[in-house]
Amino acid sequence: MAKQRRKKSGFEKMMVSLTVITVAFVFVSVFFFKAQLSSINIEVERLKTNVNKQEKVNESLTMKVNELISLENMQLVAAESGLEYNNNNIIVINK
Repeated sequence: MAKQRRKKSGFEKMMVSLTVITVAFVFVSVFFFKAQLSSINIEVERLKTNVNKQEKVNESLTMKVNELISLENMQLVAAESGLEYNNNNIIVINK
């Protein structure tokens, strides 16, 4: 005895097609958004690396500035220019 197949109505065909299309769209969109997230994370890590490099450069420059504004360096530059450091000429003004 062979079973008879029931013929699907137009509405059932449309619902099956819509379900298949929706599932395919969901899978494609999930993969697309994961790829986008991955590329954004790579860019974030690249920017963090650049920020860390720049912070090291800034720290190095800050140390150089602190060396250049030190009292010993000012006295050395003054001596090379023929000037001398006289503590009696310093006036402190308090507000």
